[in-house]
Amino acid sequence: MVGVAEFDSCGPRLQYTSAIHGARTRQGRDDDHLPDSGVLVSEFTLIHLSDLHFGSPVDLAQIRAVERLAPELAPDAVLVSGDISQRGRHGEYQRGLAFLEGMQKTAPTLLVPGNHDVEWWKSPFGLFGRRVLYDKYQTYFGEDLTPVLRLPGLVVAGALSAHGLAAGSMTWNQRDLTVKGHIPKSETDRLTKLFAAEPADAAKVVVMHHNVLRGEISERMGLAHWPSAQRRLDATGAQVVLCGHDHQEGAGQLPRGTVVSTASTLSDRTRGKRPSVFNVVRLDRDAVQVEHWRWDRAADAFRASDSHTFARAGERHGVVGAGRDA
Repeated sequence: MVGVAEFDSCGPRLQYTSAIHGARTRQGRDDDHLPDSGVLVSEFTLIHLSDLHFGSPVDLAQIRAVERLAPELAPDAVLVSGDISQRGRHGEYQRGLAFLEGMQKTAPTLLVPGNHDVEWWKSPFGLFGRRVLYDKYQTYFGEDLTPVLRLPGLVVAGALSAHGLAAGSMTWNQRDLTVKGHIPKSETDRLTKLFAAEPADAAKVVVMHHNVLRGEISERMGLAHWPSAQRRLDATGAQVVLCGHDHQEGAGQLPRGTVVSTASTLSDRTRGKRPSVFNVVRLDRDAVQVEHWRWDRAADAFRASDSHTFARAGERHGVVGAGRDA
């Protein structure tokens, strides 16, 4: 949840509030109510951002461009899949908080932590407890590391994949230390239970940090023990998983039909010196579209670029399908 911070000479004074305040009223849709279920179901537009890295890598021109563009896109929610900071410093979190508060004026906003937001060195392997790992992050964004956003016909569930130096994220590759993420079974069990309690027709979305699909340029998976993680995420009942971490955009589908949207970064740390990208995800009753908005430095603006469309999986819909590139 996003915490609204007031600043004085002694630092931030916090007033914890919900990350979902500021929702806009949806109007003028003749097909909003399904008569057989009574559930409010509509088309949804989601802005998916990731890896903003407030600090030295952030590209402020891109941040300003997103701030200008977001109201024009009229999203139902703004979802940020981690790494709001670069070094987990107070100044970085303060700048990130100001950005998110601006986004909340456009739409409900949800944030989860990424590996750069975890002070892993304070408690390797949880030796000194887990609270200290996220202490600074929680000071600015609230206690809840897995926030849930509910709108009529839509539920968005944050999932925690960033645990610092932890047994579950260990691999045989030394470069993976503190970088890899993992999704414990308890986390996917929680998501499955949460989504099962929602109406069958509701759109169900997971937001987490580490990339679920292999990066095209990096050729790396974001999650340790990824085959199991993919299977369990695919069985939660979510139609979409939003993630980041790899700093290259992408879209794909898990075997049971869950669509994966991977956002790039709004910083100078892109893969292969590619332009930065954020995603706009649109869901309707039958399909999920992931549209990449690519940075045009000459125009000082993001432009709609390639998109991928998938059949929407779900309890009621019962369909999966290959993506169609547009």
